[in-house]
Parts: sequence; structure tokens; C-alpha cells
Amino acid sequence: MSREFEAGARPDAEEGLLGSSEPLHRRYDVAMLDLDGVVYIGPRAVPGAPAHLAAVREAGVRLAFITNNAARPPRVVADHLTELGVPAAPEDVVTSAQAAARLMAQRLPAGAPVFVIGGEGLFEALDELGLRGVQALEEEPQGVVSGYGPDLRWRTVIDGAILVRRGLPWVASNTDLTVPTPHGPGPGNGVLVKAVADYAERTPDVAGKPRPPLLEETLRRVGGSRPLVVGDRLDTDIEGAVAVGYDSLLVMTGVSGVAQLVAAPEGARPTYVSATLAGLLEAHGAPERAGGEAGEPDWYLDGWRGSVTDGSLTVTGKGSVDDWWRLVARAAWAWRDEHGEVVGVAGLAVPDG
Repeated sequence: MSREFEAGARPDAEEGLLGSSEPLHRRYDVAMLDLDGVVYIGPRAVPGAPAHLAAVREAGVRLAFITNNAARPPRVVADHLTELGVPAAPEDVVTSAQAAARLMAQRLPAGAPVFVIGGEGLFEALDELGLRGVQALEEEPQGVVSGYGPDLRWRTVIDGAILVRRGLPWVASNTDLTVPTPHGPGPGNGVLVKAVADYAERTPDVAGKPRPPLLEETLRRVGGSRPLVVGDRLDTDIEGAVAVGYDSLLVMTGVSGVAQLVAAPEGARPTYVSATLAGLLEAHGAPERAGGEAGEPDWYLDGWRGSVTDGSLTVTGKGSVDDWWRLVARAAWAWRDEHGEVVGVAGLAVPDG
């Protein structure tokens, strides 16, 4: 028997994962999907992702593709997704540049010039909301927005930093420390934001995950009343969902693995866990704790049994890989909450899907 909660209700830290006796696509009307590690990895779609998302869309759930990357405008992202077999229109894509522009538009009058430490994505987002992106001090900017731009000139960074130091409103699209490249992770916008902040002795308002503005902007644009955030990162996707009060699904196709999952602190724990996006189409069991009798395992879920001995988690039995992930998460979080330390997982091996 699994414990189940209504959609939209967050569990207490002691409760951990939620269960759902019906597939998630029947509980939520919009899926807010992170991109890299969830829909695609680099130039290729995550295996199975196009088919899973097609089925979710067929079931009537609106798909929203969200990204902290402020460099690419929505139309470019939509074209990329479509090429990978995930049909998308520009209005299906929401970027941190759009969320940053919204924050700035709430502060400045229509037509105001805004200095851009970034690229095309920020210029288009500002223009959409009636602001004018500039990169010249002579334009007398009234605010500064900053975001990742692969062709950003150092002169532009210097001029923007001077404006920030003067006290102009400053919004950063995100503070991600890394950005994916064909050669591995490279320095992201967060590195540049820190440099400007250190120089100007100020901190910006941040639009991207894990801060609420990007997720709020997504709901504003795509509509819906029962959103589910889907991501592969605990520190941006899931933490952002918790911060804004939305339920979330962590998929294990990206950067998070066993070590990251078991160490998740309160405030960065997903509502649901699934090996892949197929989890949107399935019911979810929730691990139960045993009664504590001698020889009885601490946790169980269908064919899996889990216990912690001398601070290390052991899982035995047989079942679905999704339920294995859920058992590991639930047992590990309970141990951390009760003992104040991360459980050992050196002996754990993810079962074959």
C-alpha cells in the first residue's frame, strides 16, 4: 500500500516521495520540461523522449520547454526540438531571458533603454515587452540585464559593470556556473555574474531557476492550473519547483545519479522520481516503512527491500528500475533527516532497465 497525496500538495520533509495511483499525465495539465539532460543531451534526443512526450501531449497535457540559457531565442530552441523529433512552436518555449525581461519591464517605463550584457536572446526578449536593448553608454541606459552570450565582448562587460556599480537596476538571467559545450562543461553566466557583482559590490535579481520568475513566467505564457516541473538537476529544476510551490518529477537521464539523489537536502527533493520521461505516463508507488520487527527491512516497495546498516544502504529483491530509484530516495532521505548525515551508497548498483 502506498501513501498518496493530492496533486499540488507538497509533502513534509518526513514524508518524502508522493505516490499516485493514476498516471501523472492525468493529475497535471502542463509539464514544464527542462531541456538538456531531459529532452536532449547535446545534439541528440534522450532515447525514448520524443515518443514519451508525444504520448503525453496526445493525452492532453500542454508541454512547455524551459531553459536557463538566455542566448537562444525561443524560435531557435523550437527549431532545434523539432529537428530532434519533438515538435515545438516558439510559444512552447520559455527562456530565462524572457523572465529577466519581465522583471525589468516591471521596473522601467515602456521604451526605456536597457544595457545588455549578453546576446540575441536578451535583445529579443526585451523588445517583446516594449523595452529597447542597447550596448552603448551614450544611449543612457536605465537598467542592466546580463545573460550568457558566446560572442560577448569584454568591452561590453566593462561598460555594463560600470552601470551596475552606479546603481542601475540589474537583473541576471541565471547564475549557472557551467554551460554545456561539445568539449564538456564550460564557464557559465554565473561566473560572469560573480565577476560583475564583486566589482560593483552588488547582487542582481535573478530570473532563472532555481529562483521563481522563470517558472512563473512559464505558467503565465502557457496557461494551466496544475503544473509539474520535470528536470534532471536537483539544484536548479527541483529546488526551483519547491521554491515556487509546484510539484516536480526528477528523471535520471541527465546529471543526477545515486550520489546526488541520496544527498538531496530539504528544499531540493522531488515529488516524484522516474528513470525516464516514461514516468509521466505511469502511476507511481511510494515506499513504505516496515514496522521495525527483528529481521524486517526498513523500507519496501513492490519487489524491492531496503535497509541501512552501519550507515550504508542496501537494496535487495527485484522489480522495476523506477521503483528502485524511489526506494533509494525515500530510505536515504529518511536516514539523512533522522541522523543528520548522508547514507553510504558505495555498494549500490542501478539495476538494468
